Amino acid sequence: MAYQEINGVRVWGSPDEGALSQAVTCSRHGNVVQTLLMADHHKGYSQPIGGVVVYDNQISPSGVGYDIACGNKAVRTNLSAAEIKPRLGLIMDEVARQISFGVGRTNKEEVDHDLFYDPDWAVYQAFGGKEHDKLKELARSQLGTVGSGNHYVDLFEEPDTGRLWVANHFGSRGFGHKTASGFLNLVAGRKFLDNAPGEKMDQPPVLLELDSELGDMYERAMRLAGRYAYAGRDYVMDRMLSILGAEADFSVHNHHNFAWKEEHGARETIVVRKGATPSAPGQLGFIGGSMGDISVIVRGKDTVENRDACYSTVHGAGRIMSRTQAAGKMNWKTRKRSGGEITSRQMQDAVQAFGVELRGAGTDESPFVYRRLQEVLNAHSETVEVLHVLKPIGVCMAGADEFDPYKD
Repeated sequence: MAYQEINGVRVWGSPDEGALSQAVTCSRHGNVVQTLLMADHHKGYSQPIGGVVVYDNQISPSGVGYDIACGNKAVRTNLSAAEIKPRLGLIMDEVARQISFGVGRTNKEEVDHDLFYDPDWAVYQAFGGKEHDKLKELARSQLGTVGSGNHYVDLFEEPDTGRLWVANHFGSRGFGHKTASGFLNLVAGRKFLDNAPGEKMDQPPVLLELDSELGDMYERAMRLAGRYAYAGRDYVMDRMLSILGAEADFSVHNHHNFAWKEEHGARETIVVRKGATPSAPGQLGFIGGSMGDISVIVRGKDTVENRDACYSTVHGAGRIMSRTQAAGKMNWKTRKRSGGEITSRQMQDAVQAFGVELRGAGTDESPFVYRRLQEVLNAHSETVEVLHVLKPIGVCMAGADEFDPYKD
């Protein structure tokens, strides 16, 4: 087996001490069936990124996290990369103009969707009409916006075929963030829309019994946020195909911050994945690398090791440098950073050397802050097979130092 078991936690890749400590804490609270760390793991809030915790009849709002249903959609287009490369710069300019990154909305188009009439909005009515109306208004205003942090829209070339691919990465935006903080508030005895003090990095997980009233309400709200994230990624992908004048002939779409009801060990469980991609046998997934690295389409294997992984795999390359370490500490009064290890020139040189047309992004998202994707994939060679290798040619993210309270 490619994993090792440390203090009851199954660990793929090289153990990170801080993330492992968080995983051990998670394993010792609640009705835990199994705790796992994927090879891209690193510290998160309460449950580590790249961490998977399998519960018996419990769900964890802190485990799913603030960016509920963060995930990816990737499509293969009917175009070749060679067809668009002569106008790649103009295309990326149009992407930055039409797609809304960071704070606010560049595209003023009103986005309506059937999910705004979903019966699960009744969950928020239980907390009062004010909460319901504010959340729905926020959700409407942000549907189809990408946000900041490590969220992106990318163009790829598949070297083996020359085909052009498009992928995006983001979640449920402010709606998901306020849903998460709202339920954490309720558990702590505060009102749903109170200003939450935030989680401490190493605190034990917040757990709800799935068959309790609050647990049922959280699960319904989480699944609504999941449908919202899917709708947002679909909208952005449709805009991208319109910009390119392309059609999609193959697609992959999945969350990697979510809780699923799954059967493991001949019993029904709740699998909470934070920064981990579901990989049931035959299931497709998109795994993104840095802007100076490959990304891949994978398919889950029917192996003993994949069963031992509770059908989970990596969601990316995994950070090896914090945002502050890379970019420095931000002074929001002067809007200047200081003390960062990576300069803008270093990042631009690295990205240009890899052949990427970049719009936006800061040094906290440079290739230097991530592992190489192939390294973490090697640790999971018995859980997933790589179907398509993709090389980025165009990357668009929020501008450097654009503050967004709803990034992951």
